[in-house]
Amino acid sequence: MRMSAIGLAVLALAPLAAWAQDQQARTWAAACAACHGPTGRSEGGMPSLAGHSARDLAEDMKAFREGRRPGTVMPQLMKGYSDQEIQQIAEVWAKGGVR
Repeated sequence: MRMSAIGLAVLALAPLAAWAQDQQARTWAAACAACHGPTGRSEGGMPSLAGHSARDLAEDMKAFREGRRPGTVMPQLMKGYSDQEIQQIAEVWAKGGVR
């Protein structure tokens, strides 16, 4: 079966699209590093993100966004992200952060 030029282009660009999506998620997650540290190991009064699963981190972020979990800054920050964006940010932190 022959593959069209468009099909070949899509296959060739798929890794680039995945890389760009990962870079966007890392950019979003970098904002978290100011309080939680670049590896998610907070040395201040903020909770550490390191060692938590992407699922648990995403659920916590959604709870802030939806007002099910109290906070000072986090509820406002999370209101700016969709479910998919929150999941992508959580995956960055579950993989070790933005160092």
